[in-house]
Amino acid sequence: MELDGAVVIVTGAAQNIGRCIALTLAGAGCKVAALDLNGELLNTLVAERITVFACDVADADQASTVVDTVMQAHGRIDMLVNAAGWICSAPLYNLLDRTGGRHDLGLWEKALRLNLTTALVMGACVAEKMIRRRTRGVIINISSVAARGNAGQSAYAAAKAGSNALALSWAKELGGLGIRALAIAPGFIDTSSTHAAMSQERLRDWVGRTALRRLGTPEQVAQCVIFAAENDYLTGTVIELDGGLKL
Repeated sequence: MELDGAVVIVTGAAQNIGRCIALTLAGAGCKVAALDLNGELLNTLVAERITVFACDVADADQASTVVDTVMQAHGRIDMLVNAAGWICSAPLYNLLDRTGGRHDLGLWEKALRLNLTTALVMGACVAEKMIRRRTRGVIINISSVAARGNAGQSAYAAAKAGSNALALSWAKELGGLGIRALAIAPGFIDTSSTHAAMSQERLRDWVGRTALRRLGTPEQVAQCVIFAAENDYLTGTVIELDGGLKL
């Protein structure tokens, strides 16, 4: 895919990895529509090549309205990056919790909505436009190495494994139409959400298990998105950008 002039939608674009992806793609010449629930942070992204939409991308009506607006403005959508997400941690059963201890179903439902439903809803909206306009586009889901299973993260791990499965399913379903789909699964990235999700002691332990002995950066994830977008033979895979954590 030629990035200069490409029309791209990035969800979860107000901060952290999503924000960096939106800025990097705009810097590469893409026309970026940046979506997020946080309208205040989104507004700081407004630039010549970035338009912002404060919306809930897990809501089919809101998502459809925004996608229609992007189509009306540009006549096509070349790429979707599903970067919306939320890191959450909770044990399956907490022996020390005297109020019950079992994994909270509300937390489960929130994790699935923010990490998985968002990808499905946006994927369906954008795929429809690509198919009807015969656009040879690409859909990239930002997943996580937690998809392999992570103690204390049942909901988050399940949601990210689902995000991988969506990308692989879409690659098979849409490949004959010239539409590519894949996932990028970062390891531990130096963002505010990573630091908020765990103690610094636990984070140092994870870094110590990583072959490169350091956190990744949002910029490195954005560079991986650029690579995946430009390579037109890349589809149906999960790129694990983890610094060697799985070794």
